[in-house]
Amino acid sequence: MNKDLIKAVAVTAELTGTDLSETAADVMCKDLSIYPLQQVLGALTRCRKELRYKLTTADVISRLEDGRPMVEQAWAMIPQNEDDSVVWTAEMAEAYGAAAPLLKGGDAIAARMAFKQVYEKIVQLARDEGRPVKWVPSFGFDKAGREDAVIAAVEKGRMTRQRAIGLIPYSDRLHGGEPQLENVAKIKQIAATTRKLGYEKQEN
Repeated sequence: MNKDLIKAVAVTAELTGTDLSETAADVMCKDLSIYPLQQVLGALTRCRKELRYKLTTADVISRLEDGRPMVEQAWAMIPQNEDDSVVWTAEMAEAYGAAAPLLKGGDAIAARMAFKQVYEKIVQLARDEGRPVKWVPSFGFDKAGREDAVIAAVEKGRMTRQRAIGLIPYSDRLHGGEPQLENVAKIKQIAATTRKLGYEKQEN
């Protein structure tokens, strides 16, 4: 068992007023040892700063920084209508599926509770299985909103620029303000077609 983990659990338990027996502390350390050490140590630090009650293993797991948003942050990111676009995790998308019918029915409180229940369960499962976070786009009808969502994901390190270009090839913002060659070709083609139609109209 890692000594840093044992020490961090003991200190966190003491500072949160948690009375852990040697056996309970050993079990908690074993449960946490399946996760990356630095993530666990970071989560324990957050527990020391945030908890106002006794420490549990679930408190630590819920604060792991593996790239997945905390539940309240995740809920705040979900699209509010069919125009909105979002780049979200696979777990957020699945949890939203449980909440969407309730949102459409106008019960935002029940929708939030349903989202939270499903999200926390599947996030913990993903962490237990060691699955890395996966960010995926969900595009709404608003074209500008798609571009904003994808570019925000690139800026936050959730998506590579190359992948973003594949999703929104029309975006000049992903090319340093320079129009993409594909777009330039399309513009020239449209211009040529327009000139041809103009000539044909004059001849007629």
